[in-house]
Amino acid sequence: MTIDPLNNWFSINNKINLITGPCGAESFEQLSKTIEGLIENKITPSYFRAGVWKPRTRPNSFEGKGEEALKWLADLKQKYNQKIIIEVANAQHAELALKYNIDALWIGARTTGNPFSVQEIADVVKGKNIPILIKNPIHTDLQLWLGAVERFSNNGVKQLAAIHRGFHVYGKTKYRNKPFWNIPIELRTVLPNLPLFCDPSHICGNTELIPQVAQKALDLGFDGLMLESHFNPSIALSDANQQLTPQHLHNLIIRKVKINLSDEKNTLQELRNLIDEIDEDLLNLLKKRLNTISQIASYKKDNQIAIFQLERWQEIIRTRAQLADKLGLSRQHVEKICQLLHEESIKHQNNLMNKN
Repeated sequence: MTIDPLNNWFSINNKINLITGPCGAESFEQLSKTIEGLIENKITPSYFRAGVWKPRTRPNSFEGKGEEALKWLADLKQKYNQKIIIEVANAQHAELALKYNIDALWIGARTTGNPFSVQEIADVVKGKNIPILIKNPIHTDLQLWLGAVERFSNNGVKQLAAIHRGFHVYGKTKYRNKPFWNIPIELRTVLPNLPLFCDPSHICGNTELIPQVAQKALDLGFDGLMLESHFNPSIALSDANQQLTPQHLHNLIIRKVKINLSDEKNTLQELRNLIDEIDEDLLNLLKKRLNTISQIASYKKDNQIAIFQLERWQEIIRTRAQLADKLGLSRQHVEKICQLLHEESIKHQNNLMNKN
């Protein structure tokens, strides 16, 4: 796969390679005020982003202004000499973007998960020499992400990059979309020359967590950030909680400087950061397991059931050993872990059931 180096097609205007702009293109005035706010705060993004079509999860939400917004962006491109990037979700979107001379396109998470739509867009941009940035699919499917990159590459697109925007998980977490940093790291392992951006706005779902996630992405060696910004997020028609003001964005950027280390140190640090992330996930799962054990203890107490159930313990040992074999893990190691978990479970249940 031939991928052009990022500095061959991405204008580097800041200490951090930056794509920014509002979640949705709502009006010409909104777009103008946001760009002017960026200029006033000495922020010159490599690309100004705005959602022209908004694929919403449910109807009756703001779904974008369509072709009308493309006209606004074309005018702003000329007025401010600013490159523009938009999301396209189908072939018609891509054709209209080319018609209005949009500078780059990104493929959204929902579209990445649909190979038919990806192929249609890839066919439209074949031979057009336009950069394509591909967000990860909504769910943790590395093959779909790789497949989308390959479809564009197979059609001769060389100006390619990936965008990590987190993954949907069922249940409440502190993130809107959980980062699962191991997935983009695996992508980079398979395609080491593919530029990789992070979209902290969609990972976080709020502005409070953005500095932490943005810094972590840079620490992991990501090539740049896509951040949503709006001159007044409180009146935004979509995703108001995750959009930064230009002033907020300025304060964020000047504190985030990528440290240049040797390749060896970068690789080691990436792997250590990945271990930290995995350990955090393990501890969260242990907490969830303990909460479930508390519910089991309450049920046993109410129904006068003994804490230790031999058949259940034998089932755990048998099934976990089988799973260990399937995953290529040491049976002995897994049995030790199960023993420790079981001892803690018995202790926890005993404390709860004998509590007055």
